[in-house]
Amino acid sequence: MKYIELFAGCGGLSLGLQAVGFENIMVNELSPMAGETYAYNFYNEDLSQPDFLEKKDPHTVWLSSKYSLDNMSLRLREDPREYPDLKSTYSFSDVNNLDSIRHKLIIGSIKELNQVLKSSPSMLKSINDADVVSGGPPCQSFSMAGLRELSNDRNTLPWEFMQFVKLTHPKIAVLENVSGILRAFRSEGKPYYAWFEIAKGFAALGYVPICLHVNARFAGIAQNRNRFILIAIRFDTLSQQLHSFNDIELSLIKPYFSFYQNIESSKTVKFDDIKVIDLTKGTDTNLVNTFLAPFFEYKENNFTVKDVIDDLKALDNLYGKKSKYLEFIESSLKTLPIISKDYLQNHDLRANSLPVKRRFRIYQVLNKLESSERKEVFDFLKGRSEILSEKAVNKLLEFDFLLLDGSFGKLSNEKEITMFFRQHLTKKHSQKALIPEMPAPSALSIPDDVCHYDESELRTLTVREMARIQSFPDSFVFKSKVTTGGKMRKFEVPQYTQVGNAVPPILGVAIGKVIKNILN
Repeated sequence: MKYIELFAGCGGLSLGLQAVGFENIMVNELSPMAGETYAYNFYNEDLSQPDFLEKKDPHTVWLSSKYSLDNMSLRLREDPREYPDLKSTYSFSDVNNLDSIRHKLIIGSIKELNQVLKSSPSMLKSINDADVVSGGPPCQSFSMAGLRELSNDRNTLPWEFMQFVKLTHPKIAVLENVSGILRAFRSEGKPYYAWFEIAKGFAALGYVPICLHVNARFAGIAQNRNRFILIAIRFDTLSQQLHSFNDIELSLIKPYFSFYQNIESSKTVKFDDIKVIDLTKGTDTNLVNTFLAPFFEYKENNFTVKDVIDDLKALDNLYGKKSKYLEFIESSLKTLPIISKDYLQNHDLRANSLPVKRRFRIYQVLNKLESSERKEVFDFLKGRSEILSEKAVNKLLEFDFLLLDGSFGKLSNEKEITMFFRQHLTKKHSQKALIPEMPAPSALSIPDDVCHYDESELRTLTVREMARIQSFPDSFVFKSKVTTGGKMRKFEVPQYTQVGNAVPPILGVAIGKVIKNILN
């Protein structure tokens, strides 16, 4: 089956889809930093090297840039918000003279790409045999951890996705997004459900939209990562397949089928007409025999953080003693293993100061407290309270901390505990230590999100460790700068962000299997 990926990022979804036999015929990504990683891993093109400029027909092309091709270093750091209009005299475009964009990675805006395809029948024809169009539009404005702005420009991107689907008319469209898209915005005093409006949009295009809420952990990754996935099946394709579905599958599809028919016949639809199928808390055993089965195929695996990254610890030499988790990734994605740690990329340790390490040790200790005690101590660290209860103090006295002189030891009494913790107050809201016996939390996109669980590893995770948690194989190389900050965070997509924003490849495998189940 052939697919096109939009909002591709570094390529997590592509990695999963290709592992189960899908052929990519075109890719679009806005960020040149994420595009650099995609080009390196899927097309063997190192955009930062001079020999890329010597290629006669490269896979990687820019829709529009302020910089000419021989200024590649500037292109790779260009702010996508400042890409010039294609008609501008200041625009350098690599696609103006192309009749075909097949097997191209197109760096640029999906909005501009849609305009190009509308005006160039030959380009559109070169990709009109796609079975699937997939993608995850940027989700910050939908995220519960973000600003949740209804008027945010990024909220128009799902509609640009649908515009591309309208142009290419694939059998199936797959839209992946954060769980926050399921929560209502307030608009003029009324609730506005983005997922429901998107489902209506696909139905208006002639697709039956099946809406799902899945936990990637049940598909095999060692992370509690809930995601919204909309699988829109073209009406004629679904009609031809109806005879092959069993009774349970038909009962799942029926509300969405009716929803599509009502919109197609211009009838009024209500929010209650369809529900999101929730697979995040396990599932009815009956669904094991449906096309949705890949989303909980590994529900009983229960991989933990320790299973994932224990062999990557700086002070141990465990690499090479392959864990079952790494074997699972490599076999699922059909990738070759890295034999020696000497060749492992993206595993550079970040320097943390002694005060930061002391705070990391505090986070590790917090994981060993009961939830009420943990909340009390964290409120103290945040400055929301000024005293610690006797119960909390007595519990803290049991543990070793990294002391001011750099040694490990216990604190002696309430006064020492209180003083020590006041010296390590923090404004960070979500920073925590990983729990080795548990899956990782969902928020992993910047180095400060979490620290290591081992007291001898008082540090943030490396890019490679975060990538492992996201189910990337060790052979997948992340390019561009490692991290960023300040105003540049608004447009730069460094390695840590590439990992955090990616669709986990193993979840991509499950999505691919579900699509194949539907079409077969």
